[in-house]
Parts: sequence; C-alpha cells; structure tokens
Amino acid sequence: MEITGIISGLIIGIVIGALGRLVVPGRQRIPIWLTILIGVVAALIGTAIAAALGVADTGGIDWIELLIQVALAALGVSLTAGMYVKRRRE
Repeated sequence: MEITGIISGLIIGIVIGALGRLVVPGRQRIPIWLTILIGVVAALIGTAIAAALGVADTGGIDWIELLIQVALAALGVSLTAGMYVKRRRE
C-alpha cells in the first residue's frame, strides 16, 4: 500500500464517519478520532459488501456503495456512542 492510498483512505473515512454521525439523531459524545476510525472501518466493510453484491464498480458515482458505507458508519457511531457513555459513567 502506498502513502497516497493511506491518505485517500483517511479522507474517505473522515467523510464517511462525518456522514454517519450526521445521520444519527441527537448528540454523540464520542471523540472525533473515534468517528474517523469508525468511518474508515465502515468504508472498508461497505466496499467489501458492495463488491460481494456486485455493485462496487458501476459507471459514475457508486451510490449504493456509498449508502452502505454511511449506514454502517451510522450504526457504528450509534453503538459506540452508547457504549462510550456507559463506560464513562462507571
């Protein structure tokens, strides 16, 4: 993996994480680095799911792949925010 691949993965992770966080209602009390990490993981898993479904490489923008990635990021942010708050209270 080249440095450009790592940088582009981080940028995509930031965007996917931010979109996932915007989709989840209410305020999420998790750090931004955790949102970015969730976004990167959601982007990777979403791409794998889209490839398995055969919708990863389409002409133009891959809207279905993006939707899968954002949905996974929203789920990840929601679950992590719930666990993070419980852990901080203890």
